[in-house]
Amino acid sequence: MPEIVDEMKKYFLYEFGNAGSRTHEFGLRANQAVEDARNKVAAIVKCHSREVIFTSGATESNNLAILGLSEFGKDSNRTGIISSAIEHKSVLEPLVQLGKIEFKVYLSPVNSKGRVDLDYIANTISDKTLLVSIMQVNNETGVIQPIEEIAEILERYPEIYFHVDAAQGFGKSLIQLQHPRIDMISISGHKIYASMGIGALVVKKRANMKSPLKPLMYGGGQENALRPGTLPVPLIAGLGKAAEIALKNNEAWNVENQKIRNKLLSILYQVGYNINGDLDYIVPHVLNISFSGVDSEALFVALKGIAAWIEFFRKKEPFYTIILHLRLFYSIMVNWVIKIYSEKQ
Repeated sequence: MPEIVDEMKKYFLYEFGNAGSRTHEFGLRANQAVEDARNKVAAIVKCHSREVIFTSGATESNNLAILGLSEFGKDSNRTGIISSAIEHKSVLEPLVQLGKIEFKVYLSPVNSKGRVDLDYIANTISDKTLLVSIMQVNNETGVIQPIEEIAEILERYPEIYFHVDAAQGFGKSLIQLQHPRIDMISISGHKIYASMGIGALVVKKRANMKSPLKPLMYGGGQENALRPGTLPVPLIAGLGKAAEIALKNNEAWNVENQKIRNKLLSILYQVGYNINGDLDYIVPHVLNISFSGVDSEALFVALKGIAAWIEFFRKKEPFYTIILHLRLFYSIMVNWVIKIYSEKQ
């Protein structure tokens, strides 16, 4: 978006100050830009700006949220973590590492609608549970997970921390992330038109008590001593502008994306398709469809003229993921994720 580029350009070309240098005007202006962006990110989830920690993206935020609690978990003899089988790798792989050092990881299955099993989560909680980490929106299916329902379950267990990977829903699905029972929220900048390489982790305080989270890196006191290093002011300013625009245009974007999705489905109706997930729980900007009996490579060739990317994963049954970037209707960019399962001949 031009507004976001212009905001970043200002700090790339004209304002060179280090936000950590408070003894001169250049640094003070840079620090003000960072704090303005922090306020704009906080406005989306309705938290205090001091609870926003800037990172390089949701992958780093997820690692910090999960691995950063490990020392506290071991010290308090609470080494159980509940997550789900459909999480992003930046959640699942840190959990694998914790599983090697005393922690017990429980992964909730999903139902036919692609949503995590609330009964599994409720029944798995014990006095050893440290953390529940569930994504807000699945990045492949677009299915919204029952975050508010999980938060209600956890109201009975104030000692358990609740982390939400909101990479796919931040700035798009607003209400869920504003639930006061959520302790940590991972944010990705480029999902809302900010630059790649910038994101945030919201780390909420409990009754004015500091979070037990520990940093993954050392060497500076930036970001409440949780994420050391000189702050990338241009990228942070861009994220702030993107958050501001997302909050302002959220309803209009969702309506427009819904129109585009309905138009696409009406066209695909002629050839037949299966929606992977329940439309009642799918965000407007993501759609996951399978076509029975269609050769995936032939379909990919037919997509000439559309920006697409295909990956092959070696599993028991091969499948292809095609990510389409469609610029349709009022020049709005929408990401459609279509997963084509190839059948054995």
